[in-house]
Amino acid sequence: MKTFPKPGFKNSGLINVIAIFLLGLPGAVHAWVYSEHRDIAMQAVQNLDAEYRSDLDQLWKLSRDGFEQQLCENVADLAQGLKTDCLDWAAFSAIAGDHSCSSKEMLDSVLTEGWLLGIANVSAQLKSDLAVIPVEEFENKYAQVLDGSETILDQIHKQENRAKRLNALRKADIQLLSVDPQYATRANSNTAHFLIARPAANISGLEYAGLALRPGSEMNAMGVYAFYHIKALKKASRLANESQLTIQQRQMIARSMLADEGFALHFLEDVFAAGHVAGTWGEVSQRMGTHNYYNQHGLEVYTWKREQFPVVLMGDAHMRQQDMELAARTIITSLKQVLDFAAGREKDYIRSYASLASAEPDDFNVCAQNQIPELIDGHKYIPSLREVIIQTPIPGLGTELGSLPRFRSEVGPFIGLSGSLDTRIADGGFFDFQDENGTIAGLDLSFRAGFGMEGVMDESGDGLVFVSLGFRSDSASSNNFTGSSQVAQVGSLSAAIPARSSITMRIRMPYYLIPADLFWLSPLYLFNEKAYTDMAVTAGNGGLIPWQHGIATSIGRFQFVLGREFGATFYGRYNFDQLIIPADSAAGSIRLSTLESILFDFPIVEYRPYRSFSSNQSSSVVFQLFSSVDVPQGNAPVIIDGVSQSMDRIWSVGIRLVFDWRHY
Repeated sequence: MKTFPKPGFKNSGLINVIAIFLLGLPGAVHAWVYSEHRDIAMQAVQNLDAEYRSDLDQLWKLSRDGFEQQLCENVADLAQGLKTDCLDWAAFSAIAGDHSCSSKEMLDSVLTEGWLLGIANVSAQLKSDLAVIPVEEFENKYAQVLDGSETILDQIHKQENRAKRLNALRKADIQLLSVDPQYATRANSNTAHFLIARPAANISGLEYAGLALRPGSEMNAMGVYAFYHIKALKKASRLANESQLTIQQRQMIARSMLADEGFALHFLEDVFAAGHVAGTWGEVSQRMGTHNYYNQHGLEVYTWKREQFPVVLMGDAHMRQQDMELAARTIITSLKQVLDFAAGREKDYIRSYASLASAEPDDFNVCAQNQIPELIDGHKYIPSLREVIIQTPIPGLGTELGSLPRFRSEVGPFIGLSGSLDTRIADGGFFDFQDENGTIAGLDLSFRAGFGMEGVMDESGDGLVFVSLGFRSDSASSNNFTGSSQVAQVGSLSAAIPARSSITMRIRMPYYLIPADLFWLSPLYLFNEKAYTDMAVTAGNGGLIPWQHGIATSIGRFQFVLGREFGATFYGRYNFDQLIIPADSAAGSIRLSTLESILFDFPIVEYRPYRSFSSNQSSSVVFQLFSSVDVPQGNAPVIIDGVSQSMDRIWSVGIRLVFDWRHY
């Protein structure tokens, strides 16, 4: 995951809502999705030598005693389909980090709570959905562009596959949130799933390991892996050296040992995802954008072994067979160390017997802590760690010359400018006898400030929270204030709705079930933080009602947004707008009157074309279908030829083109 600051305030109202979104940034930055984590572990188990596989099966059998219903018979259940009623050991690395914050929490949930089966079933369906969407096409993308062989049909096909992937992830994320409400907010305050960036180009593998594993260093994937792996090794040494243990004690230690190692392997698997090798520094929008870019497009890397040829890594939801096999080889090395310690085999890396090691799974919370903890006797396990670390990818440089290109995502606080051009069809004029429809064109230039959430969990999210203040100018309507053909000859002077300009404001905020519900329910945060946070996260991911979620297509994303955004323009308040009052008889006279009104507009559906990744700014184009109502203001009705005449509201429907530039 990435670094996100947690606000230190609990104010009500809009400030509190923004705080929730800061707290509740969904964990889209998991290195691999659940099924990919499990597949890597399964591949490692399948590739174990016969002796090691026998040892692992025996330890798993020992661990299952008393928990046969919760734990599958096979350590890696190949027959598991879309529905399962048990969890195998291979699933531990998928549950760790993303659905639990410590080995103890993970094992407790596996053994005593059934909701993880729901996570497994949702993830199995996601695996099935992703299996039919090709990943390999990205490998030939740049060659096709360079030699001119990429056609428009090729580009459309790629966007179709991208849309399918986004929609599959959207569906899975929504289902995962319903099963595990903390899925979106877990571990949002540290970098536990990322590699630390190299501080210099000439740093050695040993120096880098010292930086990543040193107590007090920023949380990082290699440090978390090392911590839990050493915990597993210590427990394993007790199994090999304490013959006086009862069968119940051996069962507990074996179960805890496998839990600690399974938890550790999640973070070791993370370091083989492209976005987690590259997206390791920068402010939040850069970290997220860089993570997403390299996961999708791949990253060329060497491992610390410095092989003759580099390898290309992909990232979450884009895993290929070669990615799985590369990660599995390192997982095998780590797992064999635990099995060697447990069997008491003579190996160069076996250095210590930890008689005081706890029999319980470790409870170090990787979601709540921001620094690598100190581990007693950790230096004794350096040979073991070196054998693993040397096989892992060399991370990109930090802020030094030669660092990898960075990209931005629509995440975090921003300021920006927005310009729009719209046209709308108005239903008559301000008086009931003006029933001829007319068209009005409008221009708007506004300053915006808000918080971006697009692409945080996936592109189905609502995207933005903002307020804006600007200036709007409308043309005169095409319909006339009267049906007289002679009056119509004077052009826009005869318009039923005059040309006007004024100050405009706009606000956008996701909602849970009904518009503005997060605002009005914000005091709930003071009394039930979890419930309100869950509501805010669901709202930010599209809301409770399924048709509120964005739908990805080959040409962009469509979303129903009614109730999430509204604008108001205050005509006649800050300038002098005049309205022509028609005569209701041939003898009557035409007069002028001042006009004050407020134009409220409400976007209904919006379309966002796909944006390219950007390294230094964020901009987008949005098309909106909207409705509006122009409401006259004032207490006294207009007097026409001595008769009191009420002014009507004018309803409109239109299309708006918005250009939005933001600086995060």
